Amino acid sequence: MGGDYYDVIKLSATKLGICIADVVGKSVSAALLMANVQATVRAFATESTSAAALCSRVNSVLCANIATGKFLTLFYAVLDAERGLLQYTNAGHLLPILIQTDGEVKELHNDGAVIGVFPEWKYEDSLVQLHPGERLLLFTDGITEAGLGAEEFGEQRLIAGARAYADKSTSELKSGLLGDVKQFCASQLRDDATLIVISALPSNGSTRRRNAESCVAVVT
Repeated sequence: MGGDYYDVIKLSATKLGICIADVVGKSVSAALLMANVQATVRAFATESTSAAALCSRVNSVLCANIATGKFLTLFYAVLDAERGLLQYTNAGHLLPILIQTDGEVKELHNDGAVIGVFPEWKYEDSLVQLHPGERLLLFTDGITEAGLGAEEFGEQRLIAGARAYADKSTSELKSGLLGDVKQFCASQLRDDATLIVISALPSNGSTRRRNAESCVAVVT
């Protein structure tokens, strides 16, 4: 019974809604809260709804219904695969990591508050261009905090792994990174561990791409 949630929602032929979230705490109450979050996200996610608008609506619903002391982090993005644009809002979640084609790293910053605490919070949209060959990593703290003792797997090992698997497919990259995490902690994960990998695929240089699946690869 965990508190991680991820979702990939087809909004249109060329747009995807991508969500990852983590509720504070564990047990049945955390799982039930996440089920409520999933239903709320799916109810509001449309092609015309911006990332900030969705986070605002989810926050409004949760603030009116969430138990005292409970909250969650949430990252929601609308991926326009035809143009390679990612519009996103981060409600207190771990910063996504963009691995560029030259190996350089960029964190996607957006300073939204956690969901379920501040009912009047005004979320804002951010925008990033995804170039062919780039990979975007979305994850929960079960990935970075994995470990047997005081030492944690951390973001730097995640980045190093992404660079090491740069020539692998999206699925192989995800599997390789999760394998590294499990090896580091001897498969004794301290928390739910969720990883989403988004790859901007190289253009074939011929016909114009017409759907989201042909332009990007999203592996959860």
